[in-house]
Amino acid sequence: MFTQITMRTHAYTASTVGVVDRIGIRELRGNAAAVVRRAEAGQRTIVTVGGRPVAQVAPLTSAGAERSLDELVAQGLLIAPRRGGQPNDTTVAAFGNVRLDRLLREIRG
Repeated sequence: MFTQITMRTHAYTASTVGVVDRIGIRELRGNAAAVVRRAEAGQRTIVTVGGRPVAQVAPLTSAGAERSLDELVAQGLLIAPRRGGQPNDTTVAAFGNVRLDRLLREIRG
């Protein structure tokens, strides 16, 4: 039996999570009025301190609105991925009787 395993480091896609702008705290201090105007127009902005999301500037919405990953991280409901960048979509060929821990050790090196 021959199985293909697709590695994914992220469990989300751009289609399921809305695109959200990120802004550093220093930039927010200088452009606060512009960020608030964008929020009024419906755009969410995540505020970062040292590259870590800590707050958001967003329009007032109902409680059932979709939340972005950055918002969930800022609220402590989700742990941010250890690696940044794009998902790794490498396909690896493996036999069906290979233990997963050995396969991962071989892939990761």
